Amino acid sequence: MIQKIGRATLVFENKPSVTGYASVVGKKEFDGPLGQGFDRCIPDSYFGCDTYEAAEAKMQFNALSIAASKGGVSIDDIDCVFAGDLLNQCIGSSFGLKNLGIPYLGQYAACSTMAQNLLAAAVFVESGAARTAACATSSHFCSAERQYRFPMEYGSVRTPTAQWTVTGAGSCILTRSDAPIRVAAATVGKITDLQITDPNNMGAAMAPAMCIMEP
Repeated sequence: MIQKIGRATLVFENKPSVTGYASVVGKKEFDGPLGQGFDRCIPDSYFGCDTYEAAEAKMQFNALSIAASKGGVSIDDIDCVFAGDLLNQCIGSSFGLKNLGIPYLGQYAACSTMAQNLLAAAVFVESGAARTAACATSSHFCSAERQYRFPMEYGSVRTPTAQWTVTGAGSCILTRSDAPIRVAAATVGKITDLQITDPNNMGAAMAPAMCIMEP
């Protein structure tokens, strides 16, 4: 049963459990301080593919497959997947997951896509609309640069405020179980326009949100 508190908070009585989770990242991310927590590192930006976008799709496929395996769930047991990425028409997700044959609900929420995935999947599992739901998301530095700024092949000089989009994909599996990681509640945020117009300075747009969440 789902209880609504206030205007935007949902509380889940059964607290859907995260029974499996996985992450696949690029070498830059793997070499960082969190490296040992990732499940797989891709050897290069192309991951054996012809394009960066195809590499991103392959990362997301791998992340979901590993998460399902770690959670002891077969792909056929997953009732639906909530997935999204930063690319037009969410092609990283749709092309990455199409061969799995899982009923697909595409999501787009930029940096909060995984949070939105978890909220929607928790609602499905808590309500009984799904016994098992999957969440997945991804981004790729090179595909994001082509999408929002300049193709890497262009050789443009990066500005001092330019952000570095992560090369990585993550996935998790939600079911009703006694696993220790649970989704107890979720709050939906509001759209706030801070008048940030520099596409190279996304940190200026996102930093205030963190200050609001963690004053």
